[in-house]
Amino acid sequence: MSEPIKIVRIPSLKTVADFRAHVAQLGIELPCDDAIAVGQNSPLAQPLAQIEINGKRIGNRYAIQPMEGWDCTTEGRATEEVIRRWQRFGESGAKLIFGGEAMAVRPDGRANPNQLMIVEQTKGDLAKLRETLVHAHDERYGSESDLVIGFQLTHSGRFCKPNDKKRLEPRVAYRHPILDRKFQVESDSQVFTDGEIERLIQDYVKAAQIARDVGADFVDIKHCHGYLLHEFLGAHTRPGKYGGSFENRTRILREVVSGMRASGNKIELGVRLSAFDLCPFKPDPALSQPGKLGPGIPEDLTDCLPYRYGFGVKADNPLEPDLTEPAKFLALCAELGVKIVNLSAGSPYYNPHIQRPAIYPPSDGYQPPEDPLVAVARQINVVRQLKATAPKALAVVGTGYSYLQEYLPHVAQYVLRNNWADIIGLGRMTLSYPTFLADALQSGTLTTKAICRTFSDCTTAPRNGMISGCYPLDKYYSAKPEFQKLKEVKKGA
Repeated sequence: MSEPIKIVRIPSLKTVADFRAHVAQLGIELPCDDAIAVGQNSPLAQPLAQIEINGKRIGNRYAIQPMEGWDCTTEGRATEEVIRRWQRFGESGAKLIFGGEAMAVRPDGRANPNQLMIVEQTKGDLAKLRETLVHAHDERYGSESDLVIGFQLTHSGRFCKPNDKKRLEPRVAYRHPILDRKFQVESDSQVFTDGEIERLIQDYVKAAQIARDVGADFVDIKHCHGYLLHEFLGAHTRPGKYGGSFENRTRILREVVSGMRASGNKIELGVRLSAFDLCPFKPDPALSQPGKLGPGIPEDLTDCLPYRYGFGVKADNPLEPDLTEPAKFLALCAELGVKIVNLSAGSPYYNPHIQRPAIYPPSDGYQPPEDPLVAVARQINVVRQLKATAPKALAVVGTGYSYLQEYLPHVAQYVLRNNWADIIGLGRMTLSYPTFLADALQSGTLTTKAICRTFSDCTTAPRNGMISGCYPLDKYYSAKPEFQKLKEVKKGA
């Protein structure tokens, strides 16, 4: 029986030399610059020259990832918390807002009853969110002419909880021998029929028109993290025109795009993709203790090999990526007119250490089975490999950087300078410290006490029916009554 690994915390690495020595000890490839470059000397400050989106060139090389808060009204409309979050996105200085947050294209596709929706009834709210973001950005940085804003369109599929935060109502692409048990899929009636998918495609087409009507520069057709369209990419066992072959498993994307264009909608296109997935993990029961989850171990795969239930994963060893189909998918995106792809990995629901490297797990997760820097390096190097073979007209956003903490700018600069990615995407980091990279570019220094330490409260809270936010570092959330409730939830995890 192996013991839980001992992880060296990033704040204990006081210099770049310390960071490099630790990386070398881990045996991973994760290079970085010696110092934070400031102003126009930084690759992060350079405009993206290779593409235009809605007639605009993206004005710098960092982006805000889609960050939902489970804090809308039950009609899918914006609240004070949502408006504040979008305002902070504008204050961040990022010239690319990749999706804003996950917007359900119809009510039954929500991951929670308080998810933002992109339907006719919410058009005014979506317009207000965009205007709030633009105004905050313009007020602080003086120009919006190079600011590009996308709306992320989604259906939550296996993770749907549209009516009750405690009740799953999953709809799936296919039956999964492990995830069906975890997410209460008990009947073939929960599998989408081809006819239901055809109607869902029309919901995406309608949502894209709403996005254009309220001023979005592009739509992100979400294909990541185990949500419905990502799950369809792994539908090897599904019969019919939406399963089996690569052509069939990517048919939804092609039909969404063709439906948009047939309707006369010329809005630009982006895709956020889990570039690889691994098999589901669980806490090791032999090493779990009251109040402390065990480290993650793979679920029992005895009856699941060859593994035909994922995308970008080796069928004979689903603990390793296989980038053959992801590379084909990027080529398809370029053929369809997609201009920008955002490459993530895995799922926060069944292998979070792959998707969100963190030292502290969410309450329904597990202790990290590897140093989180290993997972950071894995994502960065997968993006590097895919970018090397991607069509030149396709801009690539890399993700998974928040765990780097103080050394995020150093690594991000190296990645951009060496063309491993075109843009660096930031997620959790912006909840605690929205101006993280703006500060780095301006002065070369960071406000240490505001840096995200990956406590995972922004995930644990919504998993337990509360609004999401940075409870440890953002006083707006630490002053809320949910703060104490969250402490109790973590104790009992």
